Amino acid sequence: MRARPSLLYAQSGGMTAVINASAAGVLHAAQQHDIRVLAAVNGVLGMLEEELLDVSRVSKRHIELLRQTPGGAFGSSRFPLGTPESKPAHYRRLIDVMAAHEVRWLLHNGGGGSAGTSLHIANAARAARYPLSVIHIPKTVDNDMALTDFSPGFGSVAKFTAVSVREAAQDLAAMARTSTKVFVMEVMGRHSGWIAASAALAQSRDCPAPQIILFPEVKFDRTRFLQQVEAVVQRDGYCVVVVAEGALLEEGKTAMNSDSEHGRDLWHVQAGHAAPQVATLIKNELGLPCHFSISDYLQRSARHLASSVDSEAAWRVGTEAVALTLRGEDRVMAALKRKTAPTQSKARWTVEPVALTRVAGKEKNLPRHFIQRDGFSVSSSGLRWLQALITGEDYPEFSGGLPLHAPALGKPLARKLPLYNSGS
Repeated sequence: MRARPSLLYAQSGGMTAVINASAAGVLHAAQQHDIRVLAAVNGVLGMLEEELLDVSRVSKRHIELLRQTPGGAFGSSRFPLGTPESKPAHYRRLIDVMAAHEVRWLLHNGGGGSAGTSLHIANAARAARYPLSVIHIPKTVDNDMALTDFSPGFGSVAKFTAVSVREAAQDLAAMARTSTKVFVMEVMGRHSGWIAASAALAQSRDCPAPQIILFPEVKFDRTRFLQQVEAVVQRDGYCVVVVAEGALLEEGKTAMNSDSEHGRDLWHVQAGHAAPQVATLIKNELGLPCHFSISDYLQRSARHLASSVDSEAAWRVGTEAVALTLRGEDRVMAALKRKTAPTQSKARWTVEPVALTRVAGKEKNLPRHFIQRDGFSVSSSGLRWLQALITGEDYPEFSGGLPLHAPALGKPLARKLPLYNSGS
């Protein structure tokens, strides 16, 4: 007897506070249509190694908890799959695994690199004449994915960043008379300043911070920066600086290219070095007491402070991805399209398919008109656009003073194929 066709869901790349809301949306929608759902353990790596879970019978309660759980419930990876031309054995294996488990739909939840991988898998399946529909579900805290209004995950990290900066500024202001004068906060963003820009949402009539933001899109001028710090401290009594990890702090060299091993990832890209570098510069050149913070994983895992807009968007791209498969779509991304003007306080979005050929390999930087002419702050149009994404709270349930998270989900499937050496 032939097995039921299956939908395979996989998570990829770095986590967000709401990626599991997309997973929950997939499970919810699939159950509405009685679709068998499998989940790959550790993303593409689990697909290669045939580590799959049957998550078709997950309870509604588990789906509710999954929606409020940070991290990746099924595990992720940054496995370098390559292309069908450079690593043909990997793609043959992927198709063999999907054929063995009657997978007809693949929903791949990830960022820009994952969009490229989704396209490669779809193309490999077509070349092999294997019937597979591939839908990419967008997510990334960096908000640098092309052709989606914003990337699910960004709204929550933006909210966390703005709240953290405002609270830290209150602390700094209280101590500045006799203690620390400058606080430097480093946020993610290797090539784009979206997260750094969101810090400007902290500003209010009573809170001028952050007074300085360093964007990857703006060339760093050491002299002008130090003059600005000094002027701000004289004016306000303290200064908060927010720096993107990919800011170009030296000629032709980002802070991430440091020789230090701190925060180095799979591609030997440096993270977590911008804040100490900026703080050291301020201390050495201006003699001002300075503290710094590297928000790192805290900013992208802060589900307790998720934006309700972001959480809802993540859920919707998950449910709509299932709808796209049922409509026969293939090689597309479930993209968010804003249907209201940026000046409106309450924004609305729809989910529409966008061809992966238009998304893969593209990157969306912070527009120059979102940055003020001084290069250190965000324009009014940028603030209006960002504000809509942090509106509303989606607090998780708590128990014993801590948030409730989803338990382990799904039943491991028995392997049908020989073990595979992925080279991981």
